[in-house]
Amino acid sequence: MTVIMVLLTFGLFLAIDYIRGQKQIAKQPVLRTSTHEAAPRMLPAIVAGFRVPENVRYHAGHTWALSESRELVRVGMDDFATKLAGKIDSISLPQRGRWVRQGQKTFTIFRDGKSVDLVSPIEGTVTGINEAVLKNPDLARKDPYGDGWLMTVQAPDSKLNFRNLLGGSLARLWTEESALRLHSRMPMAIGALAQDGGVAVDDITAHMPEEDWATLTKEFFLS
Repeated sequence: MTVIMVLLTFGLFLAIDYIRGQKQIAKQPVLRTSTHEAAPRMLPAIVAGFRVPENVRYHAGHTWALSESRELVRVGMDDFATKLAGKIDSISLPQRGRWVRQGQKTFTIFRDGKSVDLVSPIEGTVTGINEAVLKNPDLARKDPYGDGWLMTVQAPDSKLNFRNLLGGSLARLWTEESALRLHSRMPMAIGALAQDGGVAVDDITAHMPEEDWATLTKEFFLS
């Protein structure tokens, strides 16, 4: 039921976006780097204690997509996902050459003998994976929009895919809604969710030992 409500909310956000006349995706910045393996540059923004860069688009399963060229898209976990996941033991990424669908379970994170999947925000062929994050999964938590990116995808229908994602004011509203849901699920942890400066702590679930980590993350990651 919770997943259905989240999907309905997601659909409502997209409907509002359409009604407001956003008939085309805001232009995505092309990264001027010598190779697409370099970390992307993000525009900072804090919403309800979580970083929500303005120049990426978000899937309801808390993954992000950033266009690097007409068809090449970089993908990662958003700040909410990394803070909810906390200090993970390892990450499993798809092989290069694999075709992934938008909304398909694509990555797996492992922590304390438990695992949870995350979905791809984009559809296409995996062209690259972040070897650094495989060796040091903590990169995804410390720098989710930079060195902690997960994969790159050759997405021939990227323009259509991006229309199904959230950006701008809708992404901020969605992040606020996610934070409120987390507060309602874990009222005892409200005081632990933010540290000085209004940024959420790196490992939210570490402050809630009574919670089932896998159950909670699967709810928010739509897996």
